[in-house]
Amino acid sequence: MKRIIILGLFIFSVITTSLAWGWTLVAHPEKKVEGGLEFEPLCPQARKTVTAPEKFLKMKNPLPPSHENIFAGQTLFHFDSQPGPCRVCHGISGNGLGILFRELTPSPRNFTCSQTIDPLPDGQLFWVIRNGSSGTEMPAFKNLGDDQVWQLIHYIRHFSKEDH
Repeated sequence: MKRIIILGLFIFSVITTSLAWGWTLVAHPEKKVEGGLEFEPLCPQARKTVTAPEKFLKMKNPLPPSHENIFAGQTLFHFDSQPGPCRVCHGISGNGLGILFRELTPSPRNFTCSQTIDPLPDGQLFWVIRNGSSGTEMPAFKNLGDDQVWQLIHYIRHFSKEDH
């Protein structure tokens, strides 16, 4: 009985504190709340990204989707890629609602949308990461090694999977 009372008091304090400070109790990775406004990423996203040259479109990711490769891609996505981490535009959860999303036209790609991401060939993603995307704010990541780009692609693709 004592545990139930303590648990109830804890839940009550969390609810009242969160309401007083404007926090939400449930984090929806597909939504972003800013200034009381709720933003939902588009899915599917209609885009007119330039198609990669044929030799890139035929490329398949040569690295296995191992935990090590996905973790390396995650580290690049969130921290180590230059000219800047991917999360700044694409969001921590890959939904395209990063801290800069309202300043970018078109909005960053929503990696959580399987209808948009799954049909893209690995080579198209490789080409866009390496060369940037004209007509968008997506920069070229020419300093990444081939394996790093492939690791990033594994991590990007994990966002559209139901079990991520």
